[in-house]
Amino acid sequence: MRTLLLTLLIGLSPWCSAAQIYKWVDAQGVTHFDAQPPQGQPATTVQTPSSPPPKPAAMPGSGAQGDQKTIDDKVKKQVAEQQTQLRAFCEQARTNLAQLQNNPRLREEVEGEMRRLNDAQRQERIGETQKQIAQNCQ
Repeated sequence: MRTLLLTLLIGLSPWCSAAQIYKWVDAQGVTHFDAQPPQGQPATTVQTPSSPPPKPAAMPGSGAQGDQKTIDDKVKKQVAEQQTQLRAFCEQARTNLAQLQNNPRLREEVEGEMRRLNDAQRQERIGETQKQIAQNCQ
C-alpha cells in the first residue's frame, strides 16, 4: 500500500509544481506573487520552468574536480614555499641573535660608512631579534 501511495505522489508531483503563478502590484506599489489571482486587480501570469536544465556529465580528472585539484596543488606549492622562506628567516635570525649576544664589538654599514654599535643599540637589537624569533619561529 505504501509503495502505491509513494508512486502516486511521485507521479503527480510534476503537475503540482506546474501550477500557475500570478503577479500583480498593489496600491502601495508592492509586487506580489501568488497561486490565486487577486480579485478586482489586473494580474499577469508568470512562466515558470518545469525543471532546471541538466548538468553536463563531468569527465574524470576534468571539470570542477580537475579545477579543484589544480587549485589544491597551487596552494600546497605556495604553502611549501612560505615554509621554506620562514625556515630561512628563522635560521638567519638565530644566527644574528648569536652574533649580537656573543660579540660586543659589532659594526654596521650606514650610508657607506662603518659604524660601531654601542651597548644600548646592541641590547635593543637583541630584544627585537628575540621578539621576531618568538613570533615567527618555533
